[in-house]
Amino acid sequence: MRVVDLTAMVMGPYCTQIMADMGADVIKVEPPDGDDTRYISVGPARGMSGVFVNVNRGKRAITVDLRSESGRSALRALVEQADVFIHSMRSKAINRLGFGYPEVAAINPRIVYTNCYGYGRRGPNRDLPAYDDTIQAACGLPFVQEQLTGEANYVGTILADKVAGLTALYATMMALFHRERTGEGQEVEVGMFETMASFMLVEHANGAMFDPPLGPAVYPRTVAPNRRPYRTSDGYIAALIYNDKHWAAFVEAVRPAWASGCYATLEGRAREIDTVYALLAETIAQRTTREWLELFRQLEIPASPLSSPAELFDDPHLNAAGFFEAVATPHGLVRFPGVPTWFSRTPGRVAGPAPELGAHTAEVLDELGVGVEADAAE
Repeated sequence: MRVVDLTAMVMGPYCTQIMADMGADVIKVEPPDGDDTRYISVGPARGMSGVFVNVNRGKRAITVDLRSESGRSALRALVEQADVFIHSMRSKAINRLGFGYPEVAAINPRIVYTNCYGYGRRGPNRDLPAYDDTIQAACGLPFVQEQLTGEANYVGTILADKVAGLTALYATMMALFHRERTGEGQEVEVGMFETMASFMLVEHANGAMFDPPLGPAVYPRTVAPNRRPYRTSDGYIAALIYNDKHWAAFVEAVRPAWASGCYATLEGRAREIDTVYALLAETIAQRTTREWLELFRQLEIPASPLSSPAELFDDPHLNAAGFFEAVATPHGLVRFPGVPTWFSRTPGRVAGPAPELGAHTAEVLDELGVGVEADAAE
C-alpha cells in the first residue's frame, strides 16, 4: 500500500507512522524547509527532533515545491500510483494548489483521500487555524482540569493531536475496506475538534444528553477533587477500589467496618465518590507502596506504582514484551517505542529510521519516471 503524506506536526504523521509500522510505503511530501516538527525539540542533528523522529519513522521523504508546476506535476505522478492521499492543510490552501478531492479523484478514482482538519468543513469554524492547545480548550479539557485543581490547565500531553491521529487512521482504514469490497475510493474528513468533542462527551455528556436534562454535563467521578494517586507512607500508588467486587475484597482485608452502610454498594459510593476517595486516602497513607502493591495484587484490585516517562524505558513488562525496538540510524542507535498491537499473522514493526529532509527525493521521482528539477525540489 502506498500512502502520499502531506501532513505535518503530529495528528497526520502519527496516523501515517502507524501505517508505516504495518508495512505501508509512506512517502512524506515536505516543502523545501521541511515539517516544523523537525525543529521543535532536541535531536541528534538539526531537523531530526525527537518528536519528528518518533512519528515519521519508517517513511520515505521527498521535498517538493508545490508552488511550481514541476512540483505539482511530481505530486500528480505520485497520486496516480497511490492508495491513500492524506493532508493537513486547510481546505482553501489545498484547493488553491489544485489537489482538492475532485482533482485527485480525477487522477485516481480508487484513491482514499483523507483530510486532517482542525475543524470540520460543515461548521462556521472550518477555516480557523488550530493546534492541540486550542482544541483542548475548545473541547473542555481545561474546564475539567479546573474542576480538579482550581485552575484551568492543559493536559500534559498533546492529547488532541494523538487522538485525532488515531481517528484518522481508523477512518482511512474503513474507507480502504470499503474500496476492497466495492472498488470505490472516497473522501474522508477528520476534524480535531469533532474528534475531541466525541472523546470528551463519552463520559462528560452524562445527564445533559437526555431531554430534559437529568444532570450536568460532567462525570462526577473523574472531576472529584480527591481523585488522584494516593500517598503511601513512602511514596504514591494508583488504585481503583470502585466496583462491588473490589470494594468487598478491600473492606474484608483492610476495613471490615465499611462492609455496611451507605458505601456498601456501587450506587452509594458513586453518590459520595469524593468522600470515598478521601477515606481511602487516609487508609492508604498508613502503609508503604510495596505493601499495598502486594496486597492489591493478592486481592486482584487494579493498582500501579507511579512512573515517569523516562522510567518506561526500563519497565520490566514492556521490556519482557519486546516493546522497544532499537534501530540503527545515521546518527546512532534509536530506541523506539514499538508497535503496541500484536498480530498472529501480520505483525508490525518499526520499518526504519525517520528520514532526513528530502532524503528520498531522487529515488522516488526516479521510480515515477519524473525528472528531478530544481524548481520541483527546492
